[in-house]
Amino acid sequence: MQLYLDLFVSFFKIGLFGFGGGYAMLPLIKHEVVNAPHQWLSMIDFTDIVAISQITPGPVAVNMATYVGYSVSGSVFGSLLATIGVCLPPLLIMLIISKFYLKFRKNKYVEMAFSALRPGIIGLIAAAAISLMSPHNFIDRTSIVIFAVIFIASLLKIHPIKLIILSGVAGLILY
Repeated sequence: MQLYLDLFVSFFKIGLFGFGGGYAMLPLIKHEVVNAPHQWLSMIDFTDIVAISQITPGPVAVNMATYVGYSVSGSVFGSLLATIGVCLPPLLIMLIISKFYLKFRKNKYVEMAFSALRPGIIGLIAAAAISLMSPHNFIDRTSIVIFAVIFIASLLKIHPIKLIILSGVAGLILY
């Protein structure tokens, strides 16, 4: 029973403080499931879950919560609790904000608050990208070359789905 409570509370915290979407939540998820206090997953497992969550339909954070909940508890109930935990805070926050937003949207303090959140969100997304750049993900020079080519292609505004397919084909051919 304690495991289920821990899953719910951990993902509730992630949902509560994970502004900016799934990628901004990755450092929080990593802290909760890989680092202290729980250490439910290894860094290799975490990286695999990130990849699976990206190619699975739906929000990355929800997919990760669902997968982690199931893999840690071995049950659909654990998966359900983790998913509810990550979805509940944003739902409650959006209900509260939407109630007052229309009334206060032209308020200079509200505009300043939203402007102040943007750098933090960018920082969280950058932290997620940096945390995924580990020796577990770059196994040899070939993987570094694939990363570099795809990174440059993304800067050239090539569609992300094409880049995902290109990465998969390159991996199949080269490995």
